Amino acid sequence: MTRIAHLSLAGLALATAACEPPKGGEPVARVQVSGTPTETTTPAPSPSIASQVESACRSVIFENTPLTDCIANPERHRIATALAGAEGNFRSLAAFAKSRDPKTIAFAVNAGMFDEAGEPIGYFVEKGERKKELDTADGEGNFYMKPNGVFYGTGDSWAIRTAEDFKANVSERPEFGTQSGPMLVVNGKLHPEITPDGPSRTIRNAVGIDAQGRAHFVISSAPISFGKLARFYRDELKAKNALYLDGSVSQLWNPATERLDAGAAIGPILVVERKVPDDD
Repeated sequence: MTRIAHLSLAGLALATAACEPPKGGEPVARVQVSGTPTETTTPAPSPSIASQVESACRSVIFENTPLTDCIANPERHRIATALAGAEGNFRSLAAFAKSRDPKTIAFAVNAGMFDEAGEPIGYFVEKGERKKELDTADGEGNFYMKPNGVFYGTGDSWAIRTAEDFKANVSERPEFGTQSGPMLVVNGKLHPEITPDGPSRTIRNAVGIDAQGRAHFVISSAPISFGKLARFYRDELKAKNALYLDGSVSQLWNPATERLDAGAAIGPILVVERKVPDDD
């Protein structure tokens, strides 16, 4: 299984900006909570989509680590999963981007762990069709660090549950679903095996649901520990539940800033679509 890495896991400097960093992690601007600018670097990309639509993503600095927080709002967005096109599994955000009109997409990210063929290794539902069964087996690596969990939803209602909770309490198949692991935050508490700021550091991404029902897709712009990413969800986003998606393959497509990450092959994709596409 390609994407099951071993883990070790991890103040308070927080900064936000109106839009997220372009590819490569360089923020457009960082503004302290007080509103005082602290850093200005590369300007936003020129023309086309980037000049016409509002980004759903923002730059954040948490405990000196730069992050990108992309927010899916049920009032404005739909969430779907994607795995394959006409020529087989996409395996990259660039390949997926060629299949979609960027004006209809708020952003897209890698959706969880997968095998050597790019197939999801746990529960996966696309357009209401279950393509992989829930995996409650024991094993090695991040995915099997119990509890793992499922991010799923139908319409405007999105949720994250542990795999065991999902198995026991979700009887109707959702429109989309993806299983990954470990859970970062479980019912407001950090995963019991995650240390505050462990030595394992890499680019990582995850998803969590806040009290307003919004889904926060966070990707680090610099190496980060599990514990620090988990605490960002718990302490800053007030997410009751958050799920780790993946590590060094973590990637983001944000048409609003023309950010399109490349790198190692990925598997399933989470797509956040605009309910009302922006006009030309």
